[in-house]
Amino acid sequence: MTLQQGKPAVAGKLPSSFDLADRVAVVTGGASGIGTGIAALLAEAGARVVIADHNLEAARREAAALTQAGMQAGCVRVDLADEASIVDACAQVVADHGTPWILVNNAGIQDRQLLLDGTAAEWDRMNAVNARAPFLMTREIARAMIKAGQGGRIVNIATAGLRGSIVKGLACYVGSKGALLGLSRASAFELAEHNITVNLVLPGGVGTPGAIAAKGPPADGPARRRPPLGMCEPRDIAAAVYFFASPAARCVTNQIVAVDGGFSVT
Repeated sequence: MTLQQGKPAVAGKLPSSFDLADRVAVVTGGASGIGTGIAALLAEAGARVVIADHNLEAARREAAALTQAGMQAGCVRVDLADEASIVDACAQVVADHGTPWILVNNAGIQDRQLLLDGTAAEWDRMNAVNARAPFLMTREIARAMIKAGQGGRIVNIATAGLRGSIVKGLACYVGSKGALLGLSRASAFELAEHNITVNLVLPGGVGTPGAIAAKGPPADGPARRRPPLGMCEPRDIAAAVYFFASPAARCVTNQIVAVDGGFSVT
Protein backbone atom coordinates (compact mmCIF):
# COMPACT_ATOMS: atom_id res chain seq x y z
CA MET A 1 0.00 0.00 0.00
CA THR A 2 1.31 3.46 -0.83
CA LEU A 3 0.42 6.69 0.89
CA GLN A 4 -1.30 9.34 -1.14
CA GLN A 5 0.93 12.34 -1.56
CA GLY A 6 -0.63 15.68 -0.81
CA LYS A 7 0.62 19.18 -1.34
CA PRO A 8 3.84 19.63 0.63
CA ALA A 9 3.67 21.95 3.61
CA VAL A 10 5.61 25.18 3.52
CA ALA A 11 8.55 24.99 5.88
CA GLY A 12 7.95 27.04 9.03
CA LYS A 13 4.27 27.59 8.27
CA LEU A 14 1.48 26.00 10.28
CA PRO A 15 -1.44 24.29 8.53
CA SER A 16 -4.49 26.56 8.58
CA SER A 17 -6.31 24.16 10.91
CA PHE A 18 -3.73 24.95 13.60
CA ASP A 19 -3.09 28.59 12.76
CA LEU A 20 -4.17 31.03 15.48
CA ALA A 21 -3.20 34.19 13.61
CA ASP A 22 -5.18 37.23 14.76
CA ARG A 23 -6.96 35.25 17.47
CA VAL A 24 -6.99 36.92 20.87
CA ALA A 25 -6.14 34.49 23.67
CA VAL A 26 -6.50 35.23 27.39
CA VAL A 27 -4.40 33.08 29.74
CA THR A 28 -4.99 33.48 33.47
CA GLY A 29 -1.89 32.92 35.57
CA GLY A 30 0.19 33.30 32.44
CA ALA A 31 3.06 35.05 34.21
CA SER A 32 4.49 31.91 35.78
CA GLY A 33 4.52 28.11 35.79
CA ILE A 34 2.30 26.23 33.37
CA GLY A 35 0.78 29.51 32.24
CA THR A 36 4.03 30.74 30.71
CA GLY A 37 4.26 27.60 28.57
CA ILE A 38 0.66 27.99 27.42
CA ALA A 39 1.05 31.70 26.62
CA ALA A 40 4.28 31.10 24.68
CA LEU A 41 2.93 28.26 22.55
CA LEU A 42 -0.28 30.08 21.67
CA ALA A 43 1.75 33.15 20.75
CA GLU A 44 4.06 31.05 18.57
CA ALA A 45 0.96 29.80 16.76
CA GLY A 46 0.05 33.38 15.92
CA ALA A 47 -2.36 34.31 18.70
CA ARG A 48 -2.34 37.73 20.30
CA VAL A 49 -1.89 36.58 23.89
CA VAL A 50 -3.10 38.57 26.88
CA ILE A 51 -1.56 37.44 30.16
CA ALA A 52 -4.05 37.97 32.99
CA ASP A 53 -2.28 37.77 36.33
CA HIS A 54 -2.32 39.31 39.80
CA ASN A 55 1.41 39.99 39.47
CA LEU A 56 1.39 42.78 36.90
CA GLU A 57 5.16 43.23 36.92
CA ALA A 58 5.73 39.56 36.08
CA ALA A 59 2.96 39.67 33.47
CA ARG A 60 4.57 42.67 31.80
CA ARG A 61 7.91 40.90 31.82
CA GLU A 62 6.52 37.77 30.15
CA ALA A 63 4.56 39.80 27.60
CA ALA A 64 7.66 41.85 26.77
CA ALA A 65 9.70 38.68 26.25
CA LEU A 66 7.14 37.44 23.74
CA THR A 67 6.95 40.73 21.84
CA GLN A 68 10.74 41.00 21.73
CA ALA A 69 10.74 37.54 20.12
CA GLY A 70 8.46 38.85 17.37
CA MET A 71 5.13 37.67 18.76
CA GLN A 72 2.02 39.54 19.91
CA ALA A 73 1.35 39.84 23.62
CA GLY A 74 -0.12 42.11 26.24
CA CYS A 75 -1.15 41.86 29.85
CA VAL A 76 -3.79 42.86 32.35
CA ARG A 77 -3.85 42.73 36.12
CA VAL A 78 -6.63 40.69 37.70
CA ASP A 79 -7.40 39.57 41.23
CA LEU A 80 -9.13 36.26 40.64
CA ALA A 81 -10.55 36.23 44.16
CA ASP A 82 -12.49 39.44 43.45
CA GLU A 83 -15.49 39.51 41.10
CA ALA A 84 -15.25 43.24 40.36
CA SER A 85 -11.59 42.85 39.37
CA ILE A 86 -12.48 40.01 36.99
CA VAL A 87 -15.30 41.97 35.38
CA ASP A 88 -13.06 45.03 34.94
CA ALA A 89 -10.13 43.00 33.59
CA CYS A 90 -12.29 41.22 31.00
CA ALA A 91 -13.76 44.53 29.86
CA GLN A 92 -10.25 45.97 29.57
CA VAL A 93 -9.10 43.03 27.45
CA VAL A 94 -11.99 43.54 25.01
CA ALA A 95 -11.41 47.29 24.85
CA ASP A 96 -7.63 47.05 24.37
CA HIS A 97 -7.21 43.89 22.31
CA GLY A 98 -10.59 42.92 20.89
CA THR A 99 -12.90 40.04 21.69
CA PRO A 100 -11.04 36.92 22.84
CA TRP A 101 -11.48 33.78 20.80
CA ILE A 102 -9.58 31.71 23.36
CA LEU A 103 -9.85 31.69 27.14
CA VAL A 104 -7.53 29.48 29.17
CA ASN A 105 -8.53 29.24 32.83
CA ASN A 106 -5.11 28.20 34.04
CA ALA A 107 -4.46 30.08 37.29
CA GLY A 108 -4.72 28.11 40.50
CA ILE A 109 -3.42 27.75 44.05
CA GLN A 110 -2.42 24.38 45.46
CA ASP A 111 -1.33 24.46 49.10
CA ARG A 112 -1.88 21.27 51.09
CA GLN A 113 -3.98 20.80 54.23
CA LEU A 114 -4.85 17.40 55.68
CA LEU A 115 -8.56 16.63 55.57
CA LEU A 116 -8.87 16.14 59.33
CA ASP A 117 -7.14 19.48 59.91
CA GLY A 118 -9.20 21.20 57.25
CA THR A 119 -10.81 24.59 57.72
CA ALA A 120 -13.69 26.26 55.97
CA ALA A 121 -11.45 29.25 55.39
CA GLU A 122 -8.96 27.17 53.39
CA TRP A 123 -11.78 25.52 51.43
CA ASP A 124 -13.21 28.91 50.57
CA ARG A 125 -9.80 30.37 49.66
CA MET A 126 -8.98 27.48 47.33
CA ASN A 127 -12.37 27.44 45.66
CA ALA A 128 -12.40 31.21 45.18
CA VAL A 129 -9.44 31.03 42.80
CA ASN A 130 -9.68 27.49 41.40
CA ALA A 131 -13.43 27.23 40.77
CA ARG A 132 -15.27 30.52 41.33
CA ALA A 133 -12.81 32.55 39.24
CA PRO A 134 -13.05 30.27 36.17
CA PHE A 135 -16.85 30.52 36.44
CA LEU A 136 -16.66 34.31 36.43
CA MET A 137 -14.02 34.45 33.70
CA THR A 138 -16.08 32.08 31.56
CA ARG A 139 -19.23 34.12 32.12
CA GLU A 140 -17.60 37.42 31.16
CA ILE A 141 -15.55 36.20 28.19
CA ALA A 142 -18.36 34.00 26.84
CA ARG A 143 -20.68 36.99 26.87
CA ALA A 144 -18.17 38.88 24.72
CA MET A 145 -17.69 35.88 22.41
CA ILE A 146 -21.43 35.54 21.89
CA LYS A 147 -21.80 39.24 21.18
CA ALA A 148 -19.05 39.01 18.57
CA GLY A 149 -20.74 35.99 16.98
CA GLN A 150 -17.52 34.24 15.94
CA GLY A 151 -17.57 31.29 18.34
CA GLY A 152 -14.63 30.55 20.58
CA ARG A 153 -12.59 28.15 22.66
CA ILE A 154 -12.47 27.77 26.43
CA VAL A 155 -9.89 25.46 27.98
CA ASN A 156 -9.85 24.78 31.71
CA ILE A 157 -6.80 23.46 33.55
CA ALA A 158 -7.62 21.03 36.36
CA THR A 159 -5.38 18.26 37.75
CA ALA A 160 -4.53 14.61 37.22
CA GLY A 161 -5.42 14.33 40.90
CA LEU A 162 -8.97 13.81 39.65
CA ARG A 163 -7.74 10.48 38.27
CA GLY A 164 -5.55 9.25 41.09
CA SER A 165 -2.31 11.24 40.84
CA ILE A 166 -2.70 12.50 44.38
CA VAL A 167 -0.93 12.99 47.69
CA LYS A 168 -2.23 13.67 51.19
CA GLY A 169 -3.46 17.17 51.86
CA LEU A 170 -5.26 17.88 48.60
CA ALA A 171 -8.90 17.66 49.71
CA CYS A 172 -9.50 21.37 49.13
CA TYR A 173 -7.40 21.51 45.97
CA VAL A 174 -8.82 18.46 44.23
CA GLY A 175 -12.29 19.37 45.47
CA SER A 176 -12.00 22.75 43.77
CA LYS A 177 -10.77 21.13 40.56
CA GLY A 178 -13.70 18.72 40.71
CA ALA A 179 -15.94 21.78 40.67
CA LEU A 180 -14.03 22.99 37.61
CA LEU A 181 -14.75 19.66 35.93
CA GLY A 182 -18.47 20.12 36.58
CA LEU A 183 -18.31 23.72 35.35
CA SER A 184 -16.63 22.55 32.14
CA ARG A 185 -19.37 20.04 31.38
CA ALA A 186 -22.22 22.45 32.07
CA SER A 187 -20.51 25.24 30.12
CA ALA A 188 -19.86 22.97 27.14
CA PHE A 189 -23.57 22.19 26.99
CA GLU A 190 -24.82 25.76 27.31
CA LEU A 191 -22.27 27.32 24.97
CA ALA A 192 -22.40 24.74 22.15
CA GLU A 193 -25.24 26.59 20.43
CA HIS A 194 -22.91 29.58 20.13
CA ASN A 195 -20.09 27.53 18.58
CA ILE A 196 -18.02 27.89 21.73
CA THR A 197 -16.25 24.72 22.84
CA VAL A 198 -15.20 23.95 26.41
CA ASN A 199 -12.61 21.31 27.25
CA LEU A 200 -10.47 20.24 30.19
CA VAL A 201 -6.77 19.42 30.57
CA LEU A 202 -5.49 17.41 33.54
CA PRO A 203 -1.80 18.11 34.17
CA GLY A 204 0.29 15.55 36.00
CA GLY A 205 3.41 16.46 37.93
CA VAL A 206 5.01 19.68 36.72
CA GLY A 207 7.87 21.26 38.65
CA THR A 208 6.49 24.80 38.68
CA PRO A 209 7.45 27.46 41.23
CA GLY A 210 3.93 27.27 42.64
CA ALA A 211 4.10 23.51 43.13
CA ILE A 212 7.55 23.69 44.69
CA ALA A 213 6.55 26.49 47.07
CA ALA A 214 3.23 24.92 48.08
CA LYS A 215 2.71 24.97 51.84
CA GLY A 216 1.48 22.13 54.01
CA PRO A 217 2.42 18.64 55.19
CA PRO A 218 5.01 16.60 53.25
CA ALA A 219 3.65 15.18 50.00
CA ASP A 220 2.92 11.49 50.51
CA GLY A 221 0.90 9.34 48.14
CA PRO A 222 0.65 7.82 44.65
CA ALA A 223 1.63 11.05 42.88
CA ARG A 224 5.18 10.62 44.20
CA ARG A 225 5.68 7.73 41.76
CA ARG A 226 7.73 8.75 38.76
CA PRO A 227 5.58 8.38 35.62
CA PRO A 228 6.96 6.22 32.77
CA LEU A 229 7.54 9.20 30.49
CA GLY A 230 8.99 11.38 33.24
CA MET A 231 7.83 14.64 34.73
CA CYS A 232 5.93 17.04 32.50
CA GLU A 233 7.08 20.48 31.42
CA PRO A 234 4.78 23.49 31.01
CA ARG A 235 4.94 23.16 27.21
CA ASP A 236 3.65 19.58 27.46
CA ILE A 237 0.48 20.91 29.04
CA ALA A 238 0.46 23.75 26.52
CA ALA A 239 0.38 21.28 23.63
CA ALA A 240 -2.98 19.88 24.76
CA VAL A 241 -4.32 23.40 25.25
CA TYR A 242 -3.11 24.34 21.78
CA PHE A 243 -5.07 21.50 20.19
CA PHE A 244 -8.28 22.37 22.02
CA ALA A 245 -7.79 26.05 21.12
CA SER A 246 -7.13 25.42 17.44
CA PRO A 247 -9.60 25.50 14.55
CA ALA A 248 -8.87 21.77 14.13
CA ALA A 249 -10.83 21.09 17.34
CA ARG A 250 -14.04 22.72 16.14
CA CYS A 251 -16.07 19.56 16.80
CA VAL A 252 -14.38 18.71 20.10
CA THR A 253 -16.14 19.80 23.28
CA ASN A 254 -16.76 18.42 26.78
CA GLN A 255 -13.59 16.34 26.50
CA ILE A 256 -10.79 15.64 28.96
CA VAL A 257 -7.11 15.06 28.19
CA ALA A 258 -4.69 14.00 30.90
CA VAL A 259 -1.09 15.04 30.29
CA ASP A 260 0.49 13.00 33.06
CA GLY A 261 3.59 11.35 31.62
CA GLY A 262 1.79 8.00 31.52
CA PHE A 263 1.01 7.96 35.26
CA SER A 264 -2.38 6.41 34.58
CA VAL A 265 -0.79 3.15 33.36
CA THR A 266 1.31 2.63 36.49
